Amino acid sequence: MFKFTVRRMLQLVPVIVGISILVFLLVHLAPGDPIRLLLGEEATPEDYERLQRIYGFDRPLYVQYFSWAGNAIRGDFGVSIRQGVPVTALIYSRLPATMELAFFSVLFAVTFGVPLGVLAAIKRGSPIDLSSMVLALLGVSMPGFWLGLVLLTYVALNVGWLPMFGRGGSVFYGIGQLFTTFSTEALFDGFRYILLPALSIGTAMMAIITRLTRSSLLEIMGKDYIRTARAKGLGERVVVFKHGLRNALLPVVTIVGIQFGVMLGGAVITETVFAWPGVGRLIVNAISQRDFPIIQAGVLMLAVIFTLVNLIVDLSYALLNPRIRYD
Repeated sequence: MFKFTVRRMLQLVPVIVGISILVFLLVHLAPGDPIRLLLGEEATPEDYERLQRIYGFDRPLYVQYFSWAGNAIRGDFGVSIRQGVPVTALIYSRLPATMELAFFSVLFAVTFGVPLGVLAAIKRGSPIDLSSMVLALLGVSMPGFWLGLVLLTYVALNVGWLPMFGRGGSVFYGIGQLFTTFSTEALFDGFRYILLPALSIGTAMMAIITRLTRSSLLEIMGKDYIRTARAKGLGERVVVFKHGLRNALLPVVTIVGIQFGVMLGGAVITETVFAWPGVGRLIVNAISQRDFPIIQAGVLMLAVIFTLVNLIVDLSYALLNPRIRYD
């Protein structure tokens, strides 16, 4: 396991380097001059050239990249052109909100997606199976931002305790308060703010998990060892959950890891819809302002998190299936 982990970590290095090059080139080659936007149309050529030298935009592109990459390795992503604040501080202040939103979206998707998939597989061909697949099809077909707008229009406006925009507080902080001070106020405040954004992002993932769980479990239930377990007189619940579902979850775990990364990117639009103060909204604002350091740092950090999540997913296979060995 240790050798496999080290090998996979080394394999991530060229991936992250390639992502950093691609992001850097796309940002700098896209139309729009951040210095012109910052100074306005009435700026003098002297002011323009002075800021170009300050931010290093007067140097060749490859020199700018190596300078930025060298500083990024040390954790220094530069200073925001618009806000004049270190980008690292901006990212770290917004990252917890994005990670919390992605976590609870995944939690919602897995909590409802896996049971629905199992129920559909057990009741194959029944009205329950048909209803589950129709709901899954609708969930896959609805874009997250559209569902978010629907929830704002028809739910938030009619339910007084559900706010439409912003973030009240961390749910994790509320859980800590619950166990330390036995107060539920912070937990409820965080929950009511995160509920609608998590639903809008997690619904599509729940639909995917439902369909994948159903198809994977149906395939597993036709294996010889399942028939052997039934022939030994084991109860149907033991056969399904102990022998069937555990093996059927391997592809589900894979898709959960992939979708978690997709959520980090998809949260960009949803965070804008709900005014959620996360990294996604920060990147969207930075794109409109051509704030290169924020765009580069935000996209690179989300890409690193995505690759690490996939590594964790690969390592979790050995826990679900003891026959899998990496060393």
